[in-house]
Amino acid sequence: MNDTRLSPGDPAPAFTLPDADGVPVELASYRGQNVIVYFYPAAMTPGCTTQACDFRDNLNAFQAAGYVVLGISPDEPAKLASFRERDHVTFPLLSDPNLEVLTAYGAYGEKKLYGKVVNGVIRSTFVVDRDGKINKAMYNVRATGHVAKLWRDLGLDG
Repeated sequence: MNDTRLSPGDPAPAFTLPDADGVPVELASYRGQNVIVYFYPAAMTPGCTTQACDFRDNLNAFQAAGYVVLGISPDEPAKLASFRERDHVTFPLLSDPNLEVLTAYGAYGEKKLYGKVVNGVIRSTFVVDRDGKINKAMYNVRATGHVAKLWRDLGLDG
């Protein structure tokens, strides 16, 4: 079981992961910007599609407020490319098949699925500030309505 839980003020674990085209994306390259890093279980599944499309549909507003969005799942780049094409995802989708980054963020471990305890991806979202520190750590988020809640939690709705 993974007991890692990040909290505001913790340094965000560094990572370099391939995107849907196999191009390495490094968290450190976004230093000086606010970054929303969200972890999801599997591309092209209903909940993950809802969540990705919500981020896509609100991406211009997040960017205007100074945020970059990165989505991370265990999917291989080829599947991420299919997901990006099918659903017109306009932000980087990153591949973590070895679960190293998911584990470092506490986004992989025991969870309840249909009443059973299983190991898997824990749908989670993190806001990394300009200095590379965790600003918000949200675990077990819901796919539906999460982006609107995040928007409110960041104080961007007024």
